[in-house]
Amino acid sequence: MNSLALIVLLPLLAAAALAAVPRNFRVVMRLAPLAATFLTALLALKVFLQFDPALPGYQFETVLPWLGAPALGIQCRLGVDGLNVALLLMGAIVAFAAACAAWEIDRREKEFAILLLVMTGGILGAFASLDLFFFYAFHELALVPTFIMIGVWGRGDRRNYATFKITLYLSVGALITLVGLIALYLQAGANSFDIRELIRHVQANPLSAGAQHAIFPLLLFGFGILVSLWPFHTWAPVGYAAAPTPTAMLHAGVLKKFGLYGLLRIALPLMPEAAQGWMGTLALLSLGNILFCGLVAMRQRDLNYLIGNSSVAHMGFVFLGIASLTLVGVTGALVVMVAHGFLAALSFALSGYLYQQTKTLDLGQMGGLLHRLPFIGTAFIMAMLAGCGLPGFANFVGEAMVFFGAWTVFPVITIVAVWAALVIGGVYMIRAIRQLLHGPLPERWANLADTANAWRKLPFALLLGCLFWFGAFPSTLTRRIEPALAPTLAGFNRPALVELSAPDGVRTAKVMVSTETREDTRP
Repeated sequence: MNSLALIVLLPLLAAAALAAVPRNFRVVMRLAPLAATFLTALLALKVFLQFDPALPGYQFETVLPWLGAPALGIQCRLGVDGLNVALLLMGAIVAFAAACAAWEIDRREKEFAILLLVMTGGILGAFASLDLFFFYAFHELALVPTFIMIGVWGRGDRRNYATFKITLYLSVGALITLVGLIALYLQAGANSFDIRELIRHVQANPLSAGAQHAIFPLLLFGFGILVSLWPFHTWAPVGYAAAPTPTAMLHAGVLKKFGLYGLLRIALPLMPEAAQGWMGTLALLSLGNILFCGLVAMRQRDLNYLIGNSSVAHMGFVFLGIASLTLVGVTGALVVMVAHGFLAALSFALSGYLYQQTKTLDLGQMGGLLHRLPFIGTAFIMAMLAGCGLPGFANFVGEAMVFFGAWTVFPVITIVAVWAALVIGGVYMIRAIRQLLHGPLPERWANLADTANAWRKLPFALLLGCLFWFGAFPSTLTRRIEPALAPTLAGFNRPALVELSAPDGVRTAKVMVSTETREDTRP
């Protein structure tokens, strides 16, 4: 069994083993998720470091023969390429951080630990799967625990409302996606659920234009609902505000990226003609995410609602990068996906810690907390500045690439998006820092003590370290991503910034060109 199979199976096996442990063994309930997710993160790091972007195709491929129905062409095939290797690493690290943050759970700990591990296994399985059936099935395996965890361990007066709303929206989104995937399988005629075989077959026998234009919107809006595409986004802030901290970290940080990954892995390469026709609509909808949700975040007095709306706004940058269909733009979108995974997990982990200490997330009741919580306050400032796209963090790299890629195709939308990122994002993030951490300390927090020991600080430091690392060394992501994206994007007629080679003594010129390359050899 190779490393990739262990990454997917370890959390699920730990959940199965934990089911047999008596519930009064509280130490085991605490340690099992930590141990399983820690080993999973180490294995994911090993796969990431050993991944060779110079090799074509998938790496670390494996088949789990005992899982599936070979007679129906369904087999659990796993593999990684530049599209999913970084997402797999991000998901494993966030899962470990979420397990560390599960210290806040003080009832039904066994059930919560099992659901957390099942959710982790489903997430990693969805990203690693090369089989269309298991690609969808693993996502559903991760989605169901989300509903249960919010309903049972959620907080706030609107917990039940949030549970019903997120269940309704995401169930509808998953159902629309399922209809699209079934229609795609039937129309492709490959008689195989292997995603690689589907792509090869469709490239040799393209789908008709009518089939593409009928199926692509199903996947676009089905996946879009799962990602919180405007105007189908309202479930996200409500759900995250009510969710327990580890659940919000995993869903907002990792599971929500499934829809984006599905568009890149399945929809774009299999239906390029329809994709190109819908990208203008997607760019406009992405502006709804960036502008509308940013303005809503400015109005929030609850910290979790602010973070939730900010998270939805950041998804707009990813959609804009995908809509550009340029190599730099889509690569930037994937970088934003990875960066946002760490940032969303960090932000919800910090808000969860503040809630445990203060029992409120009302910004109007806060102020001056940096005096009492220096480490948590500093980490919060860094998280908010990363959310503004401050240089030095991975978010800046991804957003800058998205803007460069989108500028060549949607200049007006890009100008508005840049303005929203700099002005609207800066206003609500910096204002949150001021209201929460600066100013006079209210008397009710005079005796507030910072109880974050080294263990409690570990998930915050780990997530911040990842944001800094990929911000300082973005090529560790981009050089893995670009070779996997280039074949898919080669068929789209989009401008791209390229560097043209020139003979010795002739100055090289960087020019904007379309897919019909032309040379510029001015002396």
